Amino acid sequence: MSFSILFQSCFSYKKVGYNDITSVNKQKIQVAKLAGDSYIKGRLVSKNDDAIILDVNGQLSTVLKEEISSVEVRKLSFLKSAGVVVIGFVVFIGLLLASADQVLM
Repeated sequence: MSFSILFQSCFSYKKVGYNDITSVNKQKIQVAKLAGDSYIKGRLVSKNDDAIILDVNGQLSTVLKEEISSVEVRKLSFLKSAGVVVIGFVVFIGLLLASADQVLM
């Protein structure tokens, strides 16, 4: 579980145009609605000229194109991923050195 939480931060959302969305790989997207500050996160099921259909925790949700303020696609962030690996390595070395100091005393 901690592995999942650790790498969850390696992703970010990138704003894309409605026409740039493809439903080929069932990507995760976040749709901001015009009404208020609400948004919907889910896995893209299908998209046509009028609406987007998302799978939100097993429930299908349809968002009409005219209700959409913006659409963001989840992308793997190389820099965030590299940062997690470097931080993990530094922590590992720190723990290793600390335990070596205790063994030598």
